[in-house]
Amino acid sequence: MKTKTTKILYWAGTLFMSLWFGASGFFELTKNPVVWDITKQLGYPAHFIYILGVLKLCGVLVLLVPNRLLRLKEWVFAGMFFDVIFAFFSKTAVLGLHATFDAVIAFSILSMTYILFRRLYTTELIFGEA
Repeated sequence: MKTKTTKILYWAGTLFMSLWFGASGFFELTKNPVVWDITKQLGYPAHFIYILGVLKLCGVLVLLVPNRLLRLKEWVFAGMFFDVIFAFFSKTAVLGLHATFDAVIAFSILSMTYILFRRLYTTELIFGEA
């Protein structure tokens, strides 16, 4: 895949995941009933939901900084993967497999975005050039 195409797809995935996690984080911090009630139903305590909201918004900010903070972006991707995986298994256990569609979509787009991130920045990550 050409670098220009890789960059376009990477940024499209990054923007999509930033909107997804940014909205989720905002809704968690503002106690939006849709997000808040489902997360409480899954058994997570209120203080955890607030922490999750703050971390999601911080992660989005890191992802949107172009060509910088590459090591930190790796951690953000890891956090996003953990969030999506925990959401999938929590929803499966409590709500049933039918409720996991959003987690499967998020995991797919997040995986593609991370693969493109590694294609674009592997040299910088290894040699510390950025």
